[in-house]
Amino acid sequence: MKNDIQNVRNIGISAHIDSGKTTLTERILFFTKRIHAIHDVKGKDGVGATMDSMELEKERGITIASAATFCEWDNHEINIIDTPGHVDFTIEVERSLRVLDGAILVLCSVGGVQSQSITVDQQMKRYKVPCIAFINKCDRSGANPFRVIGQLKEKLGHNPVTMQIPIGLEADLEGIVDLVSMKAIYFDGNNGEVLRTEEIPENLLGEAEEKREELIDAASMFSDELTEAVLEEKEISEDMLIAAIRQGTLTRELTPVFMGSAYKNKGVQPLLDGVTHLLPSPSDVENSALDMENDEKIVILASDSQKPVVALAFKLEDGQYGQLTYIRVYQGSLSKGSTIVNVRNGRKIKVGRLVRMHSEQMEDIETIPAGYIGALLPLAALPRKIRLSNPMLTMRPTKRLSKVWVNSILKCMWNECTVNTTPQ
Repeated sequence: MKNDIQNVRNIGISAHIDSGKTTLTERILFFTKRIHAIHDVKGKDGVGATMDSMELEKERGITIASAATFCEWDNHEINIIDTPGHVDFTIEVERSLRVLDGAILVLCSVGGVQSQSITVDQQMKRYKVPCIAFINKCDRSGANPFRVIGQLKEKLGHNPVTMQIPIGLEADLEGIVDLVSMKAIYFDGNNGEVLRTEEIPENLLGEAEEKREELIDAASMFSDELTEAVLEEKEISEDMLIAAIRQGTLTRELTPVFMGSAYKNKGVQPLLDGVTHLLPSPSDVENSALDMENDEKIVILASDSQKPVVALAFKLEDGQYGQLTYIRVYQGSLSKGSTIVNVRNGRKIKVGRLVRMHSEQMEDIETIPAGYIGALLPLAALPRKIRLSNPMLTMRPTKRLSKVWVNSILKCMWNECTVNTTPQ
């Protein structure tokens, strides 16, 4: 961890089922050199995508539980949570978006805005999470990214701005035109890792100029400097345009739209540039907490590692080394051996092992600074007995339960009693 809060991005990747979230995450990890080989969801090699660590996920080809990882791009540290798309596991999306600063909304260029796209968009609105959109699968038959942009506005109420236009569609997809730099970008090499920049093809030049004018017009609402440059017909620099778009993105009044095909390795690197340039760092987001010792007064938190620790345990997982507690640190710094207080019951807990997660793999760390996401292992030991007051359900087993089943039931009850992070 470099501990430079301005260069940290905590993002989630959310979408309707089968829009290509996990495939996109796999390409992001590959291009950031976090992994050295690409494995597809239900691929022929039988390995499966990195973020689908459960056997059932590999077998079914769907994401069931949200998975965390991290990578670096352009001197920025990016913490990523890959979330499920199926409606049955939508609470995993809820828990994740609660602690994230930004998100990528993935849309299928054929299916467009679908039912679960609407659900995850409502969740983003609930937690005021700024997002950028990525229209995936532009290589598929029937792809129409501009129809999807229209649906973003009509069905979701976004103010979408086109950052790119495709060079070809369906089987003829070759690359994209960047409307900020006004250059054509092609993706060469075995896995699209070599970017080749050229002039815009003549047949797309007129459309590109028109879409760029629309982009500048929308962005000028968030920058006086850009507005003056437009009125005085001065040259508009890339930095000036990106700064204006970022301002609109942070206030959720603009939704920058990128496009490509994750499966064909096209458009992923410009999307990563969009994450670092447009989405907020932890210090750009205002987070608040309640002071329990002062009449639950609202306190604004600062992403300062020198202040008292304020953190949220947002997910519990029963791992191979015991209970794994995912945690987001909002203020202060959480170190190995330090003591924290559970505000639910007032108990003091000594922090044991601290890790960063890469799917099911763990990397030991000494400290989780403000603005970062990590995990504690274990947070507390399981008690031998758990007594529930006012139980809602009485279980009367018809046969003797094995010791394994009893331990599993106890763990589930302990999880509910200690850190149930599901919003009520």
